Amino acid sequence: MNTSGPVDQGLRLIPFRGLRYVPERVGSLAAVTSPPYDVVVRPDGLHHLESADPHNIVRLILPQADTARDRHRQAADTLDRWLAEGVIAPDPDPVLYVYEQRNDEILQRGLIGALALSPAAEGIVLPHEDVMDDVVADRAELMRTTGAHLEPLLLTYRGDGSTPTGAGAVIDRTVLREPLLATTTEDGFRHRLWAVTDPSDRREIETDLARRQALIADGHHRWATYLRLQREQSAPGPWDYGLVLLVDTARHPLQVRAIHRLLRGLPVSRALKALTGHFRVQRVEGPLPRALDALAEAAAAGNAFLLAGDGGFHLVDRPDPALLARTVRADRPDAWRTLDATVLHSALLDEVWRIPDAPEHIGYIHDTAAAIEQAERLDATAVLMHPVREEVVRDLARQGVTMPRKSTSFGPKPATGLVMRSLALD
Repeated sequence: MNTSGPVDQGLRLIPFRGLRYVPERVGSLAAVTSPPYDVVVRPDGLHHLESADPHNIVRLILPQADTARDRHRQAADTLDRWLAEGVIAPDPDPVLYVYEQRNDEILQRGLIGALALSPAAEGIVLPHEDVMDDVVADRAELMRTTGAHLEPLLLTYRGDGSTPTGAGAVIDRTVLREPLLATTTEDGFRHRLWAVTDPSDRREIETDLARRQALIADGHHRWATYLRLQREQSAPGPWDYGLVLLVDTARHPLQVRAIHRLLRGLPVSRALKALTGHFRVQRVEGPLPRALDALAEAAAAGNAFLLAGDGGFHLVDRPDPALLARTVRADRPDAWRTLDATVLHSALLDEVWRIPDAPEHIGYIHDTAAAIEQAERLDATAVLMHPVREEVVRDLARQGVTMPRKSTSFGPKPATGLVMRSLALD
């Protein structure tokens, strides 16, 4: 598979009537936004967002109740109430949206719309990570109950280069106009949103995207949820499309970061003791940036991890070849067999530490400092990972090979809460 070349049937992005916060009814647009549901650090980050504004979107994407059914029902009731009160309102007409994120170092622009769903076998939208069934089931029930797509996935495609044509040219023309909204979130990113209403602009976008394939950069579980809910339907309809942000990485390259593991119930002392004879272990000096530099240097030569949670940092590298031969699947490409995430899950979690890959045992945390803080507070082990290169991700996706779950974190991710999609309006 090739994510840059022409395809027989490519991406189809259609307009929709976005649900958006009414600025006059909330404290600020920034105060009602949130990172994606799986990036919110719980419980501290969740409480912070809930207290930022009584209408923060986290009450919809991560509702709090005693049972899953009550959580999902609560989210649906909250959404209905906010619509009835005019806190959230639909745009008058179906449109595509241009979305911009910018800080002092990064400029990212893309298109938000409803994308026609397709299974991975068709080669139009390519996943690169495995998913967890329990997460997909939870997101599916939330979408069913609310009848809404509450946050866009981040998908990337490769355009024709730096000279804007097709969708890129439309984006460049659109951002010269006044935006529908503009806000700056507490992470320093400035966000702007525009509507693409001109029929000729939409045709230009449609023609361009029809030649493209996309890589799922962020949102594998939500994409799998879209596909599950589509299979449940007996007739064509709004469930055949999913809310996405499409970014041309030929013009706006994404950053790739690691997702760290929190091993609950495994103190660092016990984790280190079990590594004897399987990996080399060295204590490295802090502070955190210095320890991460040591991890990067070791990762350039092979598999390497940084363990934290006892107040120090421990570099784990040079795995025993016999351990890898015994634990890592031989029927996968070398690029997959040598991934840090592959070695972590196959050799360390499954064989050495014998930790089940379940939420009560393993947490997946994007923020490095938060992973360490939680490990220290819980007497647990944080396994800090080094990022995977983007070209490795794309190469495996082209081969139809998925990486272990939560292997990468592409960004910047779209802010949740700026535009949503109600399936009842499509």
